[in-house]
Amino acid sequence: MTYRAPVDDIAHTLNRCAGLSDALQAGLFDDLSADLVSAILEEAGKFATERIAPINEIGDTQGVIVKDGIVTMPDGWKETYRDWCDAGWNSLTGPVDYDGQGLPTMLSVAVQDMWNSGSMAFGIGPTLTVGAVEALHTHASKDLQETYLPRLVSGEWMGTMNLTEPQAGSDLNALKARAERAEDGTYRIFGQKIFITYGDHDLTENIIHLVLARLPDAPPGTRGISLFLVPKVLVNADGSLGEGNDVICHSVEHKLGIHASPTCTMIFGDHGGATGWLVGEENRGLACMFTMMNNARLSVGIQGVGVAERATQHAIAYALERKQGKATGSPKDGAMDPIAAHPDVKRNLLAMQSLTAASRAICYACAHAIDMARITEGDDARFWQERANLLTPLAKAFSTDAGVEVASIGVQVHGGMGYMEETGVARLLRDARIAPIYEGTNGIQAIDLVTRKITQSDGACVDALFGEVEKVIADLRLSNTPERHGLADQLSGGLDDLRAVTDWITASMKNSAMDTALAGASPYLKLFSLVVGSMVMARGLLALDPSDETPKTRLITSRTLFFGANHLCETASLRRTIESGHSTALSLSLDDLAEVHGS
Repeated sequence: MTYRAPVDDIAHTLNRCAGLSDALQAGLFDDLSADLVSAILEEAGKFATERIAPINEIGDTQGVIVKDGIVTMPDGWKETYRDWCDAGWNSLTGPVDYDGQGLPTMLSVAVQDMWNSGSMAFGIGPTLTVGAVEALHTHASKDLQETYLPRLVSGEWMGTMNLTEPQAGSDLNALKARAERAEDGTYRIFGQKIFITYGDHDLTENIIHLVLARLPDAPPGTRGISLFLVPKVLVNADGSLGEGNDVICHSVEHKLGIHASPTCTMIFGDHGGATGWLVGEENRGLACMFTMMNNARLSVGIQGVGVAERATQHAIAYALERKQGKATGSPKDGAMDPIAAHPDVKRNLLAMQSLTAASRAICYACAHAIDMARITEGDDARFWQERANLLTPLAKAFSTDAGVEVASIGVQVHGGMGYMEETGVARLLRDARIAPIYEGTNGIQAIDLVTRKITQSDGACVDALFGEVEKVIADLRLSNTPERHGLADQLSGGLDDLRAVTDWITASMKNSAMDTALAGASPYLKLFSLVVGSMVMARGLLALDPSDETPKTRLITSRTLFFGANHLCETASLRRTIESGHSTALSLSLDDLAEVHGS
């Protein structure tokens, strides 16, 4: 089961769709050049293809082993991670004042695309370290930064995010982990955390846990949550490692997929309390953690892109090799044709390619907005931050749903062999299924979009994005090709549906019909994503010469037009679902459900 990093596709999406080329020409990223970007992508592609992809099957079949609170990673993973860090990949976007390279988020997302295609279980670990770096660099004291950031930025140590507890999943109001003040200014942490990604492993000598807990006098609810840095191994004053902290991995979950990603139950404070340090202010930890969570949500979105890309590559390779039946027009006495010649298989392959491309475009556009918010000031910075806020739930939810759908189509293309583990395509579907769940379920992303993101600046943020869609439609209509004119009509229809539904949902919330708005939140997120994905892909199409008939250009054109004709057209039905489908869902009572199921 081979993989080849799609460096050309990634470069096209970065430069032509998401706007990196324009930003480089404007000198917005200091001395970063197009040549350097190209070199980074090429080297990342080589590492993903030659080093990460080969360990994916090993990780899936061996999994991780936990014994006496110590987790051992599969064969070859420690060496691969060490070489990955030595090549500087972990420090790509790290702060330059702590030996990071300070490169744009767009580049980080692009290489994460490749890491996750190589192995989703590998890619998720460093993602959390990058998020921990951002949270500490933004909120921690100078002393904590100087002690921990250099080795987190380099990857010598890894970071984790400890939120979930048995009774507190998405609702952190129920969080029970507690913290007590110590006389020396530190804190003692007690409690249990579950589903902690890379909670323990042997890739690094130390693991830096960021833990949410409550102080004894904290106010109730999320207003009373604080964030603490809790290292697995305590650090001496001279920076050397000291004794182990009072934190242990109790067990590792047995999961559907990503078997080489250790998902741990962590116990803090069984022997007097784990030593922790406050990050930010007391009772304001959730705001600090959201810095890490927002970073992670985009990174999970790119996991969907990565697994979709690998599923697509394998489906195409198999469809070109597997011969069954005869295509229309083939000689009756000739040999069987590759299944790729059959119209339904072609449709499936283009569906996989177009969903992957649209998801990649949305994620990269979100990363571009994050970068622009960071390098601009004043009203411009606020505009771009609101754009990033708006695109983050789309990037996380649409892309991970697409990852599952594309992986499932990949199994279908393989037929019966796709259901057999030996081909490896079932593994991709198993791996992909977690991404719509963790870092905030996709339903929660939809609620966030409806209740918080479309209302930014009293709707001005959404209006600005709609204006950009209108500009792309106008540019498509200026083109001299009927195919682009057709895409303009499809995009215009999608925008009309999106505008109408946005007004309908906003009015519902203003009229205190919140349940009505929330019942349509998930289809609304999909509708929004279809329009944005098509718009960003169309930008890339407009950058191409219509007379260019090279295979690469024809493929970009085909998948963009296919997305418009076969996916963007769903906006009309989604609009009907949102505007009229809510009543049935809301009419179902809990008593009815309980009676039917004997609960």
